[in-house]
Formats: sequence, C-alpha cells, structure tokens
Amino acid sequence: MTPWKIRDFHSQDVEGILALWLSLRAAGLDPVYDLSEVLASCEKDHAVVAVHGEQVVGAAVARAAHDQGWIVFLSTLPDFRGRGIGTSLLAAVENRMAHYGLNKLSALMPETETRVEAFTNRGFAVKKNLRYFERRIPVQRAELGALEELGGRLLPRDLWDRVAGMAAEKELLERRLVLPLAEAELAEEFGVVPPRAVVLFGPPGTGKTTFAKAIASRLEWPFVEVFPSRLAADPAGLAGALRQTFLDIAELEHAVVFIDEVEEIASKRSGEPPSPLQGVTNELLKIIPAFRDQPGRLLVCATNFIRSLDKAFLRHGRFDYVIPIGLPDSEARTAMWGRFIPAAVIDGVDVPELVGASEGFSPADIEFAARSASQRALEKAIYDDVPVADRRGPVTADYLDTIADTRATVSDAVRQAFLEDIDLLART
Repeated sequence: MTPWKIRDFHSQDVEGILALWLSLRAAGLDPVYDLSEVLASCEKDHAVVAVHGEQVVGAAVARAAHDQGWIVFLSTLPDFRGRGIGTSLLAAVENRMAHYGLNKLSALMPETETRVEAFTNRGFAVKKNLRYFERRIPVQRAELGALEELGGRLLPRDLWDRVAGMAAEKELLERRLVLPLAEAELAEEFGVVPPRAVVLFGPPGTGKTTFAKAIASRLEWPFVEVFPSRLAADPAGLAGALRQTFLDIAELEHAVVFIDEVEEIASKRSGEPPSPLQGVTNELLKIIPAFRDQPGRLLVCATNFIRSLDKAFLRHGRFDYVIPIGLPDSEARTAMWGRFIPAAVIDGVDVPELVGASEGFSPADIEFAARSASQRALEKAIYDDVPVADRRGPVTADYLDTIADTRATVSDAVRQAFLEDIDLLART
C-alpha cells in the first residue's frame, strides 16, 4: 500500500505549504515565486498535495493563462524525495488543468534545482540558453484608485540618477533612508529599524523637493504630496482633512509622503488665545506616531525655516533624521552646469569659469541662469537676422552675462543662519 496519497489542496494545508516553502529556503534554494504568490495560487488556481497520514509532504501548484500553463511551485519534504512523489504531483495538477486545452505547460525552477527527474518523467524538456527576467510592479491594480484620489503618482525610475551633483547629500540619503527601506529584510537581520520620517531643511531652492521625489523614484514607491493650502478648503477643516488624508494613505502598501513648507502647519505654538493653526499642529503631532507604526512608508517634510518649527515636532521619536540640504559646492555646480549646457556647445564653454562665477547659487539659480542664456542666444539668432550658417548656441560670455543678471536666492545672512541651524538641529 502506498504510504502517501495525492489529493486536492484544502485551506487547512496552508501550514504544510509554508513548511515546504521554508524547506527549500533551508536547503539554500531560492523559490522563483514568493510565498504570497504560491499561497494565492493555492486558493485561486490549481494545487494538489501529497499527504502521509495527516502531514503534507509535497505539493504542486499551477496556474493557466490563455493556452499556457505554469508550474508555480513543486516541492517535497527532504525525507520523502526519491519516491516518485514529484512525478505524481505533476501528473495530478496537469489533470486538474486538462479542461483548459493548454498548448504548453512550463516551469521555472531555481538554477540549483536537483529534482529534475520529476519533470523529465512527465515529458518536460530542459530548455537551454534561456534566462528568466523579472520585474516587480510597484503599485498593484487595487491601489491605483486610492493613489489617483490622493493625487499621487509613480515617478520616472531614473530620477535619482538625474539629480546632478550634490554627491554628499545623495550618499547620505542613500545610506540613511534608501538602503534600510530597500533592503528591509537585511536591515532587520542587522537590527536596523528602517526610517519612517525625516525632515529636510535648508535655504530656498536647494533641491529639497527634488530629493524627496528622487527618494521615491529610487525606492519605486508612489509619491504623494500633501498640500495643506488645498486641504484648508475641505468642509472638515484643515485638521480633519489632514487626518483623513493620512487614513487614505494607509490604504497604500508603500508610499513616500511629502509635505513642503511644513512650517505652515507645524509652527511654534504660542499666544493667548491659541492660534487657529495650533489645532492643526496638534493633529499633525498625533498623526506622525500612527504613521510610524505602518511599514513601507516614509514621511518627508521640507522646510526653509527650521527655527520656526514647534520643538515637539522635531523631537526624537517623531523624526529619525533632520538632514540639511545646502548650497552646491564647486563639484556639484560643475555637474549642474554640465547638465544644463547643451551638448552641442559645451566643449566651447569654459565651465570652470562659470562654476567660479556662480558660487553661492542654488541649483534653481544655476538652472535659471543656464536656461536664460539659451533663451537669449535663441532670440539673438532669430531677431538679429543672423545668417543660418552663423547661428550658434550660447557661449561662455552669454552664461557669464546671465549669471551677473541672476540674483542669488540665498543671501549671506541666510547662509550663515543655515550653518548655525546645522550645528543646533541637524540629526544625520
């Protein structure tokens, strides 16, 4: 009498599937499909199990799409291998799918898979010179409606790489924020708690918003910007609308939530009677701890005036890091000019001279000066009746002229105050 038998998957077999999946991991094999995918197919697609008494000792899981079938999972416990269970499981699950009229049944297995015999016994052919490619879709279909209602979006995947210069800031954000969130399992092994909230502070135009978007791009998480000025028009009031917005965000699996100019709703509380905005500040202070309890989310608040923030807002336990984003150094300005100067003319432009002339400029100032030089060169070529053969893009002098005409966003006083803020308030 056969000591094991094949039957259909039952809901109480979930623990047995988990044990089989973990046995593969313990043997150094990395299953192609995640456990969640395997369990979902067990419930919705086709699954059979081999049982010895009441114990699940093997399982085969498959799904069908059009005329193609896929073996999602095949495993037997180590002590039961070599008894033909795998072959029988494959035969059974194929029989369950016969009514689909499949033209092909395929399987993807780890490269180190040793149970090839089960497949060859069922007539599977090993295809050589094939590679398996996989890409995770960041937002599931069920989340798209909620994301749209929040005004969120997925940003281009290369946005992080397109941030010119600012190498020190990028490295800090990569190490402190991106790494623990992108490698959450590894971080947990090392005892690292992934960040949940961060404040970016610095003078206007230094790229705080750009960095927030770049972090979302780097993580491939939806980017949701919260606009307090828009929420203020809600019939529930700003505090109520803010609370509801964060409840809606909780429906997303992952999100980078961004609040710019957060000092508008988290300024120092003072005065008798209390300011109407104090209720909003109180609400935000209550929202942040609840937000921190949800994995897969990051709150990024940006401010130009960190001194104006309420002290309770910045304390430990609410924000993991308070990171300064300052003016670009010469290396960063070189990278920025290299990005904004057209490739057709850059070889003829004295970039080091522009870098020196634009000291104290913010990234926004440099972009404005570069765009202005291009615009002026275009106007000159068209309206000065320059012959087509003599038309040219901007040259060094054009850029120096626009630099001279561009008023720096950040004054010396603001720069000095920013350096003092770093000493007093930064946590990196």
